[in-house]
Amino acid sequence: MPFEADTDVPALIVKFGDYPLHHGGVGAIRSLGRLGVPMYAVTEDRWTPAAASRYLTRAFVWPTTGTEDPGRLVEGLIRIGRRIGRPAVLVPTDEEAAVLIAEHRRDLGGRFLFPGVEPGLPRRLASKQGLHELCVEHGIASPETAFPQSYDDIVAFAEKARFPVVAKNREAFVRRRRPAVGGTTRIATREGLLALARDWGERPGVILQEYLPREDAEDWIVHAYFDANSAPLALFTGVKVRSWPPHAGMTANAYVVDNPELADLAARFVKQLGYTGIIDLDLRFDRRDGQYKLLDFNPRMGAQFRLFESESGVDVVRAMHLDLTGRAVPEGEQRAGHRYVVENIDLPALLAYRRSGYTTPHAPKRPSGTELAWLAGDDPLPFLTMLGRFVRPGAKHLYQLWRTNRRGGLTS
Repeated sequence: MPFEADTDVPALIVKFGDYPLHHGGVGAIRSLGRLGVPMYAVTEDRWTPAAASRYLTRAFVWPTTGTEDPGRLVEGLIRIGRRIGRPAVLVPTDEEAAVLIAEHRRDLGGRFLFPGVEPGLPRRLASKQGLHELCVEHGIASPETAFPQSYDDIVAFAEKARFPVVAKNREAFVRRRRPAVGGTTRIATREGLLALARDWGERPGVILQEYLPREDAEDWIVHAYFDANSAPLALFTGVKVRSWPPHAGMTANAYVVDNPELADLAARFVKQLGYTGIIDLDLRFDRRDGQYKLLDFNPRMGAQFRLFESESGVDVVRAMHLDLTGRAVPEGEQRAGHRYVVENIDLPALLAYRRSGYTTPHAPKRPSGTELAWLAGDDPLPFLTMLGRFVRPGAKHLYQLWRTNRRGGLTS
């Protein structure tokens, strides 16, 4: 490595909710742990893949749902900070953690290190409605979107909408309390929308978006770290080849692809927002009008961040740790052509995409190298732990998705 991390400053992986098979957390533990940084993590139990990593100094077992009172979560983090015994860099892996840290920075700032983002901004970016409003305000393209306030609004929308349409939970923070839909949901017909909407209550917690046809679109991702002046110290672009669930879920297979236009768009938007910290953006390039349309702005580390590393060995998590500990972040070009594969979800995604005939024109024919989400020769136990925990629930999940597709023309 052309740089050295401050190994006197540990890092803590912060996650709220029950999702033990999270490869992003494992990636962050390995990324900083390989530099000699002491790594700590919040885990659901002692048998998660993250807890099995050789690079983890200690797992703090703390089962949460993500719906707890914020004060209780802050107190829990402070207790963990006392047990670590020295200031640690916080690495949130979900919106709940990112928002909590930003909104309670006065309580957490004395014991932890994290970017000084404006307190209300992460919550607004994580909200589908808030993000859409910011896109309109700053001239960033996004899909046409409706925000129904009642069932009658949905009926009126259905009368003039072009199907299929996409439904999403309006706020990221209701997905665990009272989600209207299980995730991004493609709805094929007017009848299907009205039937589904009957269960959304008097004030539907959803947004309804235009569907960008697969044959006319391509999915792109941007991962970056911005300093206190909203300047990018690490910025990467790539194209998503497959996701699970198909076309709407988590990245299963992706490539690093140079895209200066997209990098400039992301950097300008973040500068306008005054954001500081790690970002994970999902955009869809609409070939019909030649625009990149912003779908998601995640104000935290993305699960697939290890796809992106510069020739200097910097990824976004390393860039944040270096910056927050007062060290320079070395420049370097991204590793164009590098591939990322999430082993446990890429196989079903591959089968689904082959049936659909969908292709990704900008993906290289052959990778220049491959980063696996789970399997690592120097840290094999997380992969084995994942296999042990994935088989039964994974098979059940795949079966449920198959049944949903057959019954209603709905795709999550």
